[in-house]
Amino acid sequence: MTQQVSRSRSLCTLFATLILAQGAAFALHSTEPNRATIAKSRHKIHQAHHRRRLAWNPLFRPSHDSLLRQNEEIDRIDLPRIQDDDELEALKAAHSLVPIVESESLKIEHRLEPARRYCRPWTRDFVEDLGQAYYHQFHAQIQVNSAVRTVKVQQKLRRHNRNAAPADGDTASSHLAGVTVDLQRRGMTKQQVRFVERYLFYLRELGLVEPEEERRHWCFHVMVSDRYADWRQSQTIVPRLPAQESEIAVTGSN
Repeated sequence: MTQQVSRSRSLCTLFATLILAQGAAFALHSTEPNRATIAKSRHKIHQAHHRRRLAWNPLFRPSHDSLLRQNEEIDRIDLPRIQDDDELEALKAAHSLVPIVESESLKIEHRLEPARRYCRPWTRDFVEDLGQAYYHQFHAQIQVNSAVRTVKVQQKLRRHNRNAAPADGDTASSHLAGVTVDLQRRGMTKQQVRFVERYLFYLRELGLVEPEEERRHWCFHVMVSDRYADWRQSQTIVPRLPAQESEIAVTGSN
């Protein structure tokens, strides 16, 4: 009888041990991913990064040659690179730089300092024209993220953004001459991005703008030639919509 009781206790103890072991194994399995799960997760992350890389296929990819062209145009017009706030204010007083004003079709990034919401007159004409065309198409506003900068501002920007253009030399930022604006690209639909690309493609082929699509800040960086003023005047006689006229050319280039 004693042996039977002892055997029963042993079986109960073994049974309890097995239950506890299975419970521990279940708990471990439910809270700790195994190697297969980790590998699967890493594969999904890699695929997501790969899809994002494939999605970035800009028409106007930033390049060293583009920076050179922008600076060559500034030199041709014989514009100064604005050194500091004193030079900036003097150009404003002389109306060499004009304010960018918000409208039904145009808005300005609220963090852009009011003192730097300025550009050359022909650059403002370009922004307003594009804004009106964009609003007519989508009933939405084009946003200006950046306009004129001084050398001091560009040097400060370079300290925490190594992708920013230099403050001097053959590849200096064209913002320093007041001929360039950055237009918000983030948040646009594919159709809206394509519209702006077509618009810029047409003007670039005429030698009126030098655009880039920046990836880090997701914006259209557009340098505008002073030739835009004469071209714009000619369009009052025979109006054209750049985005429409360049659609076939852009489609063919892809």
